[in-house]
Amino acid sequence: MVKPTKILHLSAAKSWGGGENHLLNLCLELPEVEHFVLCKKGSEPVERFSSYKLNIFAAPLLIKPDLRYVLKLIRICKREGINLIHIHDSTALTLAVMATKLSALPPFVLSKKTSFPIKDRGRTLYKYNHKNIQKILCVSNETRRVTFESVKDKNKLTTIYHGTRPSNPGNNPCSLRERFNIPKDSILVGTVANHIRAKDLGTWVATIDRVVNRLGMKNFYFIEIGKITERTADYNRQIREKNLQDYCMFTGFLPEASELISQFDISFMTSQSEGIPQFIYESFYNRVPVVSTNVGGIPEIITDGENGMLSNPFEAARLADKLIALSQDKVLQKKFTERSYKKLIENFTSTEMARQTLAEYKKVLYGENRSGS
Repeated sequence: MVKPTKILHLSAAKSWGGGENHLLNLCLELPEVEHFVLCKKGSEPVERFSSYKLNIFAAPLLIKPDLRYVLKLIRICKREGINLIHIHDSTALTLAVMATKLSALPPFVLSKKTSFPIKDRGRTLYKYNHKNIQKILCVSNETRRVTFESVKDKNKLTTIYHGTRPSNPGNNPCSLRERFNIPKDSILVGTVANHIRAKDLGTWVATIDRVVNRLGMKNFYFIEIGKITERTADYNRQIREKNLQDYCMFTGFLPEASELISQFDISFMTSQSEGIPQFIYESFYNRVPVVSTNVGGIPEIITDGENGMLSNPFEAARLADKLIALSQDKVLQKKFTERSYKKLIENFTSTEMARQTLAEYKKVLYGENRSGS
């Protein structure tokens, strides 16, 4: 490429999650591309992206069709000579489509990061089939399958797994057991997830109840790291009602969460819907065995009994039984972690994700026959 490719990334997220981590990894892994990022003013992504050498912009976004965000998008495209717009969430797609009504814009690449089906509504179907969208990058084959039903041009769809970027080995995070007074001889089961509906922390509480109260396994301790929301009060109420305060805790958001995963004995997820959670990739990297629900793209990276344990969503009793069985089998834990680490390094790194994404950018900008150039 004679001139640097200029990509404008659009994010409308208020808080930090796996999708924003993917956006950051993409920018860090593709230094040959000039990245510009437009975020919601006052959001966590603005704060975190600003600590990197990236071109960060922020615009007010009080309601989904906020014209101030739309106008800033247009101005950035014109002033910076943007070649392509990469859209990272559904709200950002709505805003980009609005912008096309006011100005000619570069082509779009859309990342579909969840396994939620596209709603069968006129406006929703219109934006996902907008003529500016040249590629839809699905986080898993399951995401591609559910998206396939609603997108007219099936050739736009491709699967690119997000993968993970190894953390800085020089970091020395605190000891979770010391910081939170967790018994040294307990089995530490860890979860990293914001307190949102998709993560189904109600099943997390029900699983702990099964382990501790129904099966009498008092040697377990469950720690959950993630952003507190309006749902948290109800989860805490359930914990008190079941007398589980001595066996679990919510830490709230911890910026060093990824660096703490290596201290878990088992990583645990109870999600009712997912794309593929970054937490599982990071558990693979840190050689921590995983017990999870089998939703979204998770079965594409974990085969039950081969490199982890899976259960259907909402099955607290089944999840509890699998946690206990895994905790008692050190040989199986080692087998799972060795296989998962190998699978991650060979298939699911952010370097590989970036390579595949760059190839899709080139297809959009220069045609199918230039993707490998």
